[in-house]
Amino acid sequence: MQTDKVMDIPCGTKTGVNITFEKIEVVNRLQREHVYETIREYGVHYDKTWIYDKIHHEINQFCSSHTLQDVFIDKFDQVDDKIRATLQADCNRYAPGIEIISVRVTKPRIPESIMGNYVAMEVERTKVLVAAERRKVVELETEMERVKAVAEAEKKKLTSQILQKQLLLEREAQQQQEAISNQLLLARHKALADAEFYRMSREAEAHRLKLTPEFLEFTFLSALNNNTKVFFGEKLPHMVLDQRLLRGVFDEGAKGRRLHQEQQQQQQEEAQAP
Repeated sequence: MQTDKVMDIPCGTKTGVNITFEKIEVVNRLQREHVYETIREYGVHYDKTWIYDKIHHEINQFCSSHTLQDVFIDKFDQVDDKIRATLQADCNRYAPGIEIISVRVTKPRIPESIMGNYVAMEVERTKVLVAAERRKVVELETEMERVKAVAEAEKKKLTSQILQKQLLLEREAQQQQEAISNQLLLARHKALADAEFYRMSREAEAHRLKLTPEFLEFTFLSALNNNTKVFFGEKLPHMVLDQRLLRGVFDEGAKGRRLHQEQQQQQQEEAQAP
C-alpha cells in the first residue's frame, strides 16, 4: 500500500476563475497477483499513468463543468468520492491490479480578491447562523417558560380541585353528622314524649278507676276529719255532714236545670210553629 501525493494542480472553473489544488493524496495498492502484468505493461512507475496524470485530467474535467461556488463551497465535499470512483473505474478497465482505497483533496487556492469576498460572506453567514442559533435559544427558553407556566397553572388548578373536593367532602360529612344528631335528638324527644304520654295515660286510668262513690265518700269524710274545728259559745253552727245528702242536693239541682232547659226548648218550638 502506498500514498501518492499530487501537488499544485491548476484548473479553470466554468465561470473562468483560475484556481489551484495544492495537494491531493491517493491511497492505493497493487494486488500481488497482478504485479508482473501491471509492471510489464506500464513499468515500475505505473502510478504516474493511472494516478498522477489521471488526477490532473479529472480535476480539470470537474472544474470546467462547475462554477467556483460549486468547486469551493457547494460540491467540494463530493470531490473525493468522484475522483476515487473515476480512478477506480479506469483502473478496473485497463489496469485491474491497481486498487484505489481513498482520495483526500485539500481546499483549492483561489485569488485573494475573491477569497476576501468568501471570507466576508462566511462572516455574514456565521453571523446569520449565530443569530439563528440565538433565536432558537430564545424560542427554546420562551417555550420552556411557557411549558413551565402551563405546568404551574395545571398544578394550581389540580391543587384547587383537590382542596374544593376535600372541602365538599368535609361539608357532606358535617351534614351527615348533623342529620344523625338531629335524628338521635328527635328519637330522644319522641321517646320522652311517648313515655310522658304513657305515664299520663296510666295515671288518668288509675284516677278513673279510683273515682267510685265509695272512694269519693271516703275522701270527703277524710277531708272533713282533717279540717275539724272547735267552736266556743252559746250557739253552734248547724251543718249536715253526710255526703249522701249533699249528693242528693246536687242531683236535684241538676234535674231542675234539665227540666228548665226542656221547657225553654218547647216554648221556642211552639213560637216557631205556624
